[in-house]
Amino acid sequence: MARITAGLTTSHIPAIGAAIDLGKTEEPYWKPLFAGYEWTKAWAAEEVPDVVILVYNDHASAFTPDVVPTFALGCADEFRPADEGYGARPVPVVRGHSDFAAHLAESLILDEFDLTLMYKLDVDHGLTVPLSLVYGQPDAWPVRVVPLAVNVVQYPPPTGHRCYVLGQALRRATASYGEDLAVQVWGTGGMSHQLQGPRAGFINSEFDNAFFDRLIGDPDNLALMPHIEYVREAGSEGIELVMQLIMRGAMGPKVEELHRFYHVPGSNTAVGHLVVRPAE
Repeated sequence: MARITAGLTTSHIPAIGAAIDLGKTEEPYWKPLFAGYEWTKAWAAEEVPDVVILVYNDHASAFTPDVVPTFALGCADEFRPADEGYGARPVPVVRGHSDFAAHLAESLILDEFDLTLMYKLDVDHGLTVPLSLVYGQPDAWPVRVVPLAVNVVQYPPPTGHRCYVLGQALRRATASYGEDLAVQVWGTGGMSHQLQGPRAGFINSEFDNAFFDRLIGDPDNLALMPHIEYVREAGSEGIELVMQLIMRGAMGPKVEELHRFYHVPGSNTAVGHLVVRPAE
């Protein structure tokens, strides 16, 4: 059967992708940020899964305000980098795993999660920046990816609890797949940030680090945090943190923390990154 071998969280800030694409990673502003991913890049070179279920949010690239699914699963064989208004990032096409995605879709829908199934999906920085942070600038990504897009852009987003139990359902779905696959689950987005209004530029490092502590050790209670607390403590875009709960739910009751990195600022955002694996 397929098995979940590790989980990862990371911010997916668009300026990070631009810094990579423009060769700015060694500049004084960016170097400390990218240094925090060197451990992960070495680990990832040794721990290459067959598939990554990559949880992210679309930034009005594949979905417009007219149609915003709460959860959308990429079921195609490939996903092209999106043109976000200034051309697509110069990164490889993302290879999908349509058989595994079809199994996930069936299992999750029978588990009473109403998914939008995407057989054509262009993926923006929310998905490609995490791949670049972990795998650098290869000619082809070394893993297949099943994208799972979550609405954290247009009200109402899903609750943290709904995301957490979706992760648990992903774990069950993966375990019931007949082929022997090593699967990682990446929950991207966050940390605290706000892009507009009187609190533009807001960052709350104390909340961010406490969130990581609770994500590791107390996810059941963390999942009950209401929307308003995310907005108050992490800024209007801090709601992206619910996507990290999907990863945590997929890991099982206990995890081993392998790596943690936190840096302020990355553009106008707090950068947070974890690598974990199931403890059992």
